[in-house]
Amino acid sequence: MTTEVPALDRRRRKARRTREALAAAAFDLVLDHGLRAVTVERIAERADVARRTFSRHFSSKESAVLDLVRADGERINALLRARPPGEPPLAAYRAAVLAWLADDTRPPWHRRPRTPELLRLTLRESTLYAAFHHIRVEAQRESARIVADRLGLNPDRDPRPSVLVNAAAGALTAAQEMWIADGGTGDLTELVERAFAVLGGLAGPLPQQRTAGSTSTTSSEGAPDP
Repeated sequence: MTTEVPALDRRRRKARRTREALAAAAFDLVLDHGLRAVTVERIAERADVARRTFSRHFSSKESAVLDLVRADGERINALLRARPPGEPPLAAYRAAVLAWLADDTRPPWHRRPRTPELLRLTLRESTLYAAFHHIRVEAQRESARIVADRLGLNPDRDPRPSVLVNAAAGALTAAQEMWIADGGTGDLTELVERAFAVLGGLAGPLPQQRTAGSTSTTSSEGAPDP
């Protein structure tokens, strides 16, 4: 057993390095030449592996390009699992996201070169956007399972874990989209804090938007009086 475990660890490390090399090759090639001009064969050649090796790690060139997004989703979920058991779900998700953003050992996507460029491309390319959406949905499903386990609920029968996760993930997505739209020059952590503050504000009446010279009052249900 003592010899089998190190051998297994070596294989896993080698597989991880191969996956990372393929993802890096896909990332660079697509940003340099465009999605349509890049083939799976070209990615495999850049990573110095066989075409069949690519297929063992990725189902498409889009999934390879976006592998860093998938990895960051896994990191957020790992941090969510590690939160204190009694912490409310939204607070736990927020804390996990902020810990991910603050990690200097493995910087999140927005602190890596050219990643905002990739995400802008994702909004323009339909197949890339579909792959991005699939990765995000899978990450949120796992988040919902984690939250359900923390609450002692069955996520297939009780909608609350999914509702909570979708709200929290929506806050993160809104902050990320604002950061990208602003050219990636702002403070993403501050935007995330602001987005989660909106979720906290939904516990009470929503603030009314006012224009210059206008006045309005709010009813007990949180809607403006006529």
